[in-house]
This record gives sequence, C-alpha cells and structure tokens, in this order.
Amino acid sequence: MDIITRTEELILLTVWRLRDNAYGITIRKHLKDAAGLDYSIGGIYVPLDRLVRKGLLTSYQGNPTPQRGGMSKRFYKLTPDGIDALERIRTLNTIMWDNLPEPSF
Repeated sequence: MDIITRTEELILLTVWRLRDNAYGITIRKHLKDAAGLDYSIGGIYVPLDRLVRKGLLTSYQGNPTPQRGGMSKRFYKLTPDGIDALERIRTLNTIMWDNLPEPSF
C-alpha cells in the first residue's frame, strides 16, 4: 500500500472540502484556520505538485482576473484515486488506533 504523508492527507481533505474554490491560497488559509498549521506557500505547492504527479489530484487554470493583474489561478480537484488514498489512510488510522492498551508510564 502506498501511504500518503500527513501533509498530503490534510491537503487532499482540504481540496475535497473547498471543492471549486481549491487553489493554493485558499488551501493554505483553510489549513491555518482549521488546524492551526501555518505552511509557507512553497509548503503548499510542493505537495500539491506531488499529489498531481501521483494522480491523486488534477489541476486546471481558472480564468484570468483583474484582481490578479490578468493572471489566472491554478485550481485543484480530487480524483477517484485521491478519494481511495484517503479511504485507505482512514482505514489504516482506525486499525492502528483500535483497541490500544492503556498507556503505562
């Protein structure tokens, strides 16, 4: 089983949650607001590119906007393989957490 990293998991979940509004800045903002994780912009785009290469996300260019000086945003969308990866990591977490003994200190 190909295991995704925790950062990849959080990014995939964020893209899923944001749906049609999933681009670098909104993904970064959601991770900061929801989880208190303050990723650098490179800390977002490097794993996004990796997830696209793995086939877990697709990306596409939006329309140019005047607010961005005529530049377009790159949007991301979850693929069926991305959903499968999230389901596998959820199952793995459940298995690993299930029936743990009490900690001994």
